[in-house]
Amino acid sequence: MNVDVLFAGAAVTDFEAARAWYERLFGRAPDIVAHDEEVMWQVTNAGWLYITRDAQHAGESILAMAVPDIEEAKFALEARGVATGAIEQDGDAGRKAVVRDPDGNSIAIIEVVRGDGRRSSQQS
Repeated sequence: MNVDVLFAGAAVTDFEAARAWYERLFGRAPDIVAHDEEVMWQVTNAGWLYITRDAQHAGESILAMAVPDIEEAKFALEARGVATGAIEQDGDAGRKAVVRDPDGNSIAIIEVVRGDGRRSSQQS
């Protein structure tokens, strides 16, 4: 199977409150407004995160986004009013901090490290 684009979604109950929270998370308005209960942010060249009103499934999403510098990401999120959990070691491969949207959907902010302990974004 070849995949060109990934769309990952989070179901929410209060769409307007969730949209405002995700705008703080990403530091910008959504890239696409599909309709009045679904919006999308392009987070990588071929990766999108969308939220949609769906009270039955709200709070059940588990997402992860890799960043090059987790301390920088945590600082930026907190400056925009998005509370983050503590940065913790996640096995041998990296570190993560978890944020939760107003419905409790889990978004792990992760920093992957190479086998030599350096961040994946550091030069050799």
